[in-house]
Amino acid sequence: MDPSIGLTSQQRADISLALSKILADEFLLQTKTRNAHWNVEGRDFHSKHVFFEAQYRELENWIDEIAERIRSLGHYAPASLKTFLQLTHFDEEGLANNSAEEYIKELLTDHESLIVHLRASIASVAADLHDVSASDFMTGLMEAHEKMAWMLRAHL
Repeated sequence: MDPSIGLTSQQRADISLALSKILADEFLLQTKTRNAHWNVEGRDFHSKHVFFEAQYRELENWIDEIAERIRSLGHYAPASLKTFLQLTHFDEEGLANNSAEEYIKELLTDHESLIVHLRASIASVAADLHDVSASDFMTGLMEAHEKMAWMLRAHL
């Protein structure tokens, strides 16, 4: 049964697609953060290992919230690696070394890129699709990424 929530079927489909792209980005970013957690090396290994773990756990929570938001719009959340790689605007290239600084730089770049992407999506969803609720949800995600980016930047 389709949700009757004041949005047309096309609006719900467009919002779900926008959220699916964000979900793919979040999933890839979470995977890259987990990679940093598993593979970081150096004198500050333990503190960075713990730091990256806290970040990937937070990203896991957002992934679940985004998927549930898509479902609440009457659509299925993407859930395969193949689909995530098709939807994301990130790449998954590896780093030359496993230093904390290199991981932090890469993750910071990705968070900042996602912030820019979210900012554009927020405006589009509110203005073009008339869904203030979804734009507010995305604003919360953007603010959380701004904080994560700040935390990463503070290590450089």
